[in-house]
Amino acid sequence: MLDYVGLEADLGEEERLIRDTAREFVDERVRPDIGDHFQAGTFPTELIEGMGEMGFYAPNLDGYGLPNVSETAYGILMQELEACDSGLRSMASVQGALVMYPIHAYGSDDQKERWLPALGEGEAVGCFGLTEPDHGSNPSAMETRAERDGDEYVLDGTKTWITNAPIADVAVVWARETSAEGSPVRGFLVETDRDGVTTNEIDDKLSLRASITGEVSLQGVRVPEENVLPGVSGMKGPLSCLTQARFGIAWGAVGAARDCFEQAREYALDRDQFGGPIARFQLQQGKLAEMATQITTAQLLAYRLAELKERGDLTPQHVSMAKRNNVRTARDQSRIAREMLGGNGITTDYSPMRHMANMETVYTYEGTHDIHTLVLGEDLTGIAAYE
Repeated sequence: MLDYVGLEADLGEEERLIRDTAREFVDERVRPDIGDHFQAGTFPTELIEGMGEMGFYAPNLDGYGLPNVSETAYGILMQELEACDSGLRSMASVQGALVMYPIHAYGSDDQKERWLPALGEGEAVGCFGLTEPDHGSNPSAMETRAERDGDEYVLDGTKTWITNAPIADVAVVWARETSAEGSPVRGFLVETDRDGVTTNEIDDKLSLRASITGEVSLQGVRVPEENVLPGVSGMKGPLSCLTQARFGIAWGAVGAARDCFEQAREYALDRDQFGGPIARFQLQQGKLAEMATQITTAQLLAYRLAELKERGDLTPQHVSMAKRNNVRTARDQSRIAREMLGGNGITTDYSPMRHMANMETVYTYEGTHDIHTLVLGEDLTGIAAYE
């Protein structure tokens, strides 16, 4: 595997174990059929509990049976999952960073006891409801409302582009508490079998096809007061979750790019044209050299991100830079890899075109490339261009 400057030589025993375990899991249980799932537009749901048994959901959290591994180990896990397919990493990212993290960080003891073990083991599936049909890049303008009624809240609104929604047991829904002064944003744990909840699947996607995506519609949904996340109020709640998820994406994108490189290099060495392997041609070597350089740069950024996170110095702007750069790298290098594979590259027998299609989603979700550019611009100049 591409590791040109020997970053993995410094991994600890735990990190190596997670890397090797994830690679084996992917190679044996996912990779053989992932092309078929991409074509069919399905996620291999039979793997959900298996991923829980392997500790793939929020392993960087502690307590409640969670492993509390290093941030580098968590990043490596996301890298190995996305080296197979972005849908696989998305499943783990949403379950861990967007559902388990807010419960762990902001939930009550009862909420943690009820949900964290079940979600961690894959016995329950969660989803994260923030994006709305008319509010993507500006989530603070959300229209979903929660009105207090005695010891309950009544929720109304629609969330869309929600990974796992059609198979979720619980949704972390962010809504404005209109019955409170200032209508602060609050987090609600909404069981999807409650009256008034519907989770329709979004079909006909041309990207991230091996992932289940849907809507969460809330029509007069009643939830008890104990379902409110008590530890946070305001946009800090959902935005802190997104920082956790974007950290994993910055690592995961490296995995997708690396897989494209490996497929292209192997193909160039095996494909004979004009009396020998195409890897002997300068044009092909130039493409491989540039791919390796760009991917190595993304790897260095991911490893540095983990160091900053581990010691508590990570900022959302750091994550914006890494998410922005590494997803762009994967998007660009997947296209070059597909190009090197020629006509064979458009089939599901090879991964680059599948990665290339997936990256169009990853480039857009969890903050679009342009929004992360403006986040960095504001941090560098002190001027918010989107206000």
